[in-house]
Amino acid sequence: MKYMFTYDVMEATRNTNEWLGATARAFASNPVWGLAPSPAFKMMSAWGRVTERSFARMVIKPDWGIRSIVGDDGRDHLVEVETAVARPFGDLIHFKVLGQAPRTRKVMIVAPMSGHYATLVRSTVVSLLPDCDVYVTDWKNARDIPVSAGKFDIEDYTLYLVDFLRHLGPDTHVIAICQPAPLTLAATAYLAAEDPDAQPRSLILIGGPIDPDAADTEVTDFGRRVTMGQLEHLAIQRVGFKYAGAGRLVYPGLLQLAGFISMNLETHSKAFQDKILAASKGEDSEHDKHNVFYDEYLAVMDMTAEFYLSTVERIFKNLEIAQNRFVVDGKKVDIGAITSVAVMTVEGANDDISAPGQCVAALGLCTGLPAEKKAQHLEPGAGHYGIFAGKSWRNNIRPLVLNFIDTNSGTQKKATKLQAV
Repeated sequence: MKYMFTYDVMEATRNTNEWLGATARAFASNPVWGLAPSPAFKMMSAWGRVTERSFARMVIKPDWGIRSIVGDDGRDHLVEVETAVARPFGDLIHFKVLGQAPRTRKVMIVAPMSGHYATLVRSTVVSLLPDCDVYVTDWKNARDIPVSAGKFDIEDYTLYLVDFLRHLGPDTHVIAICQPAPLTLAATAYLAAEDPDAQPRSLILIGGPIDPDAADTEVTDFGRRVTMGQLEHLAIQRVGFKYAGAGRLVYPGLLQLAGFISMNLETHSKAFQDKILAASKGEDSEHDKHNVFYDEYLAVMDMTAEFYLSTVERIFKNLEIAQNRFVVDGKKVDIGAITSVAVMTVEGANDDISAPGQCVAALGLCTGLPAEKKAQHLEPGAGHYGIFAGKSWRNNIRPLVLNFIDTNSGTQKKATKLQAV
């Protein structure tokens, strides 16, 4: 039962803080304090509400919350989320827009599995739904998957993508966001050799670490400093008795969240101080900017230990994708085998997680792909989240992506010139 105790200690700490927040909120909100008005009680109630909500969010999967979209006819069309392919560690889900004419662009978004749920790309999905038939990889929380389901490492992840692409067919366009970019590139190369007819038409890689050594970040520096033995000892724990995956070795989402927050501790501290102050003055709201962001940011999921460790070792340390040495299920994956799938890379100039140079390295690996099927875009002033969910995505990157999809699906002539490679 090694490390199960520490997993349960983290959960107990989270649970205790949620309880303390609820207790402070209830105590300070008692009407009796109205007989002796004091700003201290308002501040305590505000602290309690913010604390309770924050710690409660850490164990709840966010809802997609996409109820409807406005169609070409000006009417609201309901959106249903249905499972297209079900697998133990992740499903392929489909956003079905009721009453809308079929869309010619079929898009599969490969969501990150790096500590947050697939709902992290909610705004990306919303922005594409009016123009595309959208599918998303919906990865499951490892703590909820019984040990009997077996292992799940980066090779299994790659084969999941292969299965999803085979299900969708060759008229698919793939958008891989951040962490899955190298494995999506590998899955496409795997299909190029094993099942060419199932290859997608285009592949858009957004802010992914294809070659982590191309540009230094805190993430790559950490990967170089720590040994695999140290990482396994410090980061890997067993799921506690509370969940269906009891006994499974995982990299806990709460541990990942602590790392995320520590990287920008001053910024997060100020955000919560401002939120508590606003709540004490009655100036906050249920769906204000703070709640919208942190409801998603604080909702974390566990990754299987083998997935996390193999990602660090094979992608960041051994550079198996960057050096075209990746092996899946005993078969060497040659990225140069991609000869017909158009590939585009998108990077943010201010991305401090996957810095410029890491993602565009994919184009150099596609040695069998003609130059006219390669494109790249560097978004000035954009950080990591901005290139798939922010203003830069909506105003600049999304139109380029849709144009790239159309150019490589034969639906229209190229309208916007991208930088050819």
